[in-house]
Parts: sequence; structure tokens; C-alpha cells
Amino acid sequence: MIVANHFQFYSLDIKSRFRYIFVLPYSTPMKNFIFLLFTSLIFSISALASNSNADVILGEWLSQEKDGKISIFKQGDKYYGKISWGKTPGKKDTNNPDAKLKNRDLIGLVILHDFKFTGSSWEDGKIYDPKSGKTYDCILKSKENNKILEIRGYIGSPMFGRTATWTRP
Repeated sequence: MIVANHFQFYSLDIKSRFRYIFVLPYSTPMKNFIFLLFTSLIFSISALASNSNADVILGEWLSQEKDGKISIFKQGDKYYGKISWGKTPGKKDTNNPDAKLKNRDLIGLVILHDFKFTGSSWEDGKIYDPKSGKTYDCILKSKENNKILEIRGYIGSPMFGRTATWTRP
């Protein structure tokens, strides 16, 4: 290491054929502080951008058949969705396998449960299908600049499932 004019010169031999020389500014406590502050700022901004991407699915979605609206909301770090409108008001959950639940209204029913944002999709959640009365594992993906939401319901593996497409109303 050679110190000259407030710069540190580091030379590195790689397999004795190439020599690289790195020039780094001579470090001072103030320069170290500024570097640490700048690095922290970059990580903070990227974390905020990641969180804002997670929330793009919040709000109203129109079902594929256009017969219902689902409102997606967030509780803590998980995402949920409930039926907020239907073409047939007063319709009950008649296909539910639990006899105690067959008389509940579909409007207000939470059908999306416990989704976590993974960076590009919302996973580890469940979807309840009121038409069949069954619950499936599910993955949600936002497409076309958040105009389309792909819902992949499956049992076991996403490869063996069905995809529905919801749109913004």
C-alpha cells in the first residue's frame, strides 16, 4: 500500500498475469459517515419502493364473469379480499360444505386470506370459491400495469390449477 496525496493505492495480482490497481480516497471519519449515510438512504428508498409495489393490488376488482366486485385490503403485512358487490343481492353461501355457514350472505364475505407479497406476486394465501364451496391455495399476480389481476387457484402444486382474471372496474 502506498499513501500519496490523500489516496490509497491497492495493487492486486490475479494469477500473476494481470495486475489491477484500485484507487480509493483516503478515508476520514467524515467521509466514512457520508458513505454510510448515502448507503442507508439507498437501501431505505429501495425498501419503500418494494412496499409501494406490494400495495398496488389494494382496491376494487371485477370478477372474471363480471358478476361481483372484490375489495382487496391489507391487515398488517397480509392481504385479504372480500366480496363488496354482487349482481344478485341477498345471495347466500349455499354451496358451503359447513351447514352452519350456508345461510351467510356472500356480500361482505372474505374470500382471499393471508397473502404475503414476495416481490413479484402475492403467495401463501387461500381463496374460497363460493360457487363450489371449496377453498384452494392461491397465487395473485398483477399484470398490465395493475389493470389485470391473475388469480391462480390450485391444490398441491400451481401447475395443477386454474387461473381466473380480474380487472379494475
